[in-house]
Amino acid sequence: MAKPGYGKRSAPDQRPRTREDFALLPTRERYVAGFVDHLPEGAAMSVKTLAKQLPLYGQQAISTALTALSVAGHLRRVRSAVVGAGDETRWVFRTFWSRTARDNEWWNTYLATEQAVLAAALVPEAPALDTAPPPSPRPPAEDPPPTPEGPDTEQAPEPTAVPQQRTPTQRPDTEPASPAPGAVPATPHASEAGRSPAYLTLARLGRDDLRLTLSADDCATLEPQATEWLARGVSTDYLTHALTAGLPAQVDSPLGFLRRRLTDKIPPQLPTENTQPAAPAPPRRILMECTDCGRPGQPEALPDGLCRPCRETHPGSVNEENSPHPAEIADVKAHMNNLRDLLKPV
Repeated sequence: MAKPGYGKRSAPDQRPRTREDFALLPTRERYVAGFVDHLPEGAAMSVKTLAKQLPLYGQQAISTALTALSVAGHLRRVRSAVVGAGDETRWVFRTFWSRTARDNEWWNTYLATEQAVLAAALVPEAPALDTAPPPSPRPPAEDPPPTPEGPDTEQAPEPTAVPQQRTPTQRPDTEPASPAPGAVPATPHASEAGRSPAYLTLARLGRDDLRLTLSADDCATLEPQATEWLARGVSTDYLTHALTAGLPAQVDSPLGFLRRRLTDKIPPQLPTENTQPAAPAPPRRILMECTDCGRPGQPEALPDGLCRPCRETHPGSVNEENSPHPAEIADVKAHMNNLRDLLKPV
């Protein structure tokens, strides 16, 4: 057996085993195909491993047989990139086997499906939120039917309100808990404090230095520029120091002075604290290998599982571009016969 992730992978939709399997193949290829077909899923299928288990043939013969089986449409060798440690990319080698002979179009479609499965595995799943759905609102209580008023009837007493139950965290007859150290006490203007950090930083400049006192309209005018500073990763202390450092003896227009500083001294884009750029995930892709020489490439570029040089040299491979015309074959045979006649002794 191969290591996890390596070795034999059976293609889907194969016909059941019969005695007629691989009957059209030569003896050696039929013998190797029958042995490979009975190997379990994930078994090692390298040339050296098969040569050790098949004593009738050596490594060269096994390699030639596997090439012939690839041309016949029974196997394809691929390599798939998997995630490694850090930036490392490891390649997993697999051999897809089909008892039923498949053409190039079927193999290309099947490997494209495998590629789509690997690409879908890269999409992270949305984390499940560990929160219960909000309770449904209680229906409003129906009003009691009105009682008839008259001299002989008494009006029903009004229902008394149920006092609010105390939670276990509340203690009766005690003062509210004091705020934690460093906490900002609530003020009557808490609703107005919902300003952006950039606005509050500009509003505090006048308290640090009277020369930079701004009105509420001035703070609102400069707020977009100060927000751009904070969006580039700087803190409010950095912004305050940049605006108050090296002030002249007199500032006639704090609004114009700060607008000029916000424009001229804007910092470059900086990453926020505790934020690291996400490393791109190594691409998961499938590359087919030439069954004969192992050269990688796209499935469409390796018909019959062979690269162009190996396809040209293999006798059983279909190469329509370079296949000779029957007339050319006849001319070559006639030329060879003529040469043989010339070489005969007189």
